[in-house]
Order: sequence, then structure tokens, then C-alpha cells
Amino acid sequence: MNDDVQYFKQSAGLKTAYRYTQGSDASQPTIIFLPGYMSDMDGGKAQAIFTHARQNDRSCLLLDYSGCGKSEGEFADGCLSLWCDEVCAIIDDKAPGPIILVGSSMGGWLMLLVAVQLCQKYGPHKLQALLGIAAAPDFTEWDFSAADKAIIDSNGVFYRDNDYGYDPTPMHHKFHQDGQNLLLLNKQIELDCPVTLFHGQNDRDVPYDISMQLSAALRSSHVHINLIKDGDHRFSRDSDIALLIASLEQIWT
Repeated sequence: MNDDVQYFKQSAGLKTAYRYTQGSDASQPTIIFLPGYMSDMDGGKAQAIFTHARQNDRSCLLLDYSGCGKSEGEFADGCLSLWCDEVCAIIDDKAPGPIILVGSSMGGWLMLLVAVQLCQKYGPHKLQALLGIAAAPDFTEWDFSAADKAIIDSNGVFYRDNDYGYDPTPMHHKFHQDGQNLLLLNKQIELDCPVTLFHGQNDRDVPYDISMQLSAALRSSHVHINLIKDGDHRFSRDSDIALLIASLEQIWT
């Protein structure tokens, strides 16, 4: 799908890379997929959802945050506030109607921040539903020890080994401080739309209890948690993708 990439110029001048497929019925919601930390729109879940949408006449938008994937910028300059504004700007331009927000891992935290901002701007009718995949709100708090946070404060960056064979994952001071200012689980999240949460019980990166805490924090009374006993954090097996697609189709109709 590399030839499908387009670029949206943000107000700060950076260009956001995105893919967009438009369904024939403009009144139907657009699916917006928000990838995780240091991930991008070329991931398996994003591509599967986009392909399904295009084959079934659905509108769908994928994007890379600044400093990620094919977008301009440096990763060290990124943070949730910046990426939230970038996502909202491209939604304003490309998806003026109702939307379904899908957030994976950190994208699940960003999904909530984007949803609140859009509701404040347009009202609750903007959101058809939210779908979180191993959503990780507040991970700058619960995923870092006091010693880790001290290293971030003193060195400006903390590196953590990962389980996927990649280089150590950095956590930069700007992102961490911004995240600490945007914690959500310690208060009510003022969203009332339907929310579906998927979480693997074998997730070693984001404990599935986080989805339980998120459900409790959401004001919405329409929150459904789906625990997958043998599911891991990536949630990208064929069976996992099939669950996501089926849930999106149910939300759509």
C-alpha cells in the first residue's frame, strides 16, 4: 500500500503521512486507526482494518504521528499533546462526519484524548464509538519505577529493552512529562459513547487490569471488555484480527 500514502501539512509546518479510503456513503462513520508507541500505519492491525474497509466500501483513515513512520519530524520531539492536535487536525480535514476511533496500546490513550477534544469542539455526536486494543492510558505513570523516572529527569531519556528483537525503546523527557500532565485513570473520563476494549490476558506489556481501570473511569455506561485468554500484546494473530473486524462491523451497523 506504499503508493497510497498522501501528506497533510500541519499548522506547525510538518507533513503527516496518511492513507485514506472513502466509502460511497458520506453519512457513514470513518474509522480512524491510532497506532501504538513507536509504531506506524504499516502495522498488521492497521493494514488489515484498512484493507477490510476498502473492500467493503467503508471510509478509513490511517496516519503516522510526527517523528514516526513516513511522517516528518523527530521522534524525540513527539508527545501526546502534539500528536493529539495532529490527529484532530487531519480528522477535521478528512473526516468531517462521525468517526469510530480505534486505538492500539499507546494509541488507546491517545484515542481517549482525541475523543475528549473532539467532543468539546463538536459535541458527542462526533463519536460513533471507541475501540481500544490493549489500551495503555497513563503508562508513563504505572510502567515506570521511581528509579526509571529519575533517570528520565537527569538524563533526558530512558532506554528499555524490548521483547521483539528491536533496539532498546527510548522514553524521552518531553513525552514523559507531557504524559504525566495528561493522566486519565485518576478521574472520570467524560465520554458517553459506546466503548469496546480488547485485551489479551497474556499481555506482558500492558496488564489487562488497565482495561478494567479504564472501564471504571469512563463515564459511559456502554463499555464492553473482551478478555482473550491466550492473547498477547501484539493482538495480531488471524483470530485476533477477525475479532477486531467483527467488532467494527457490529459497531458500524
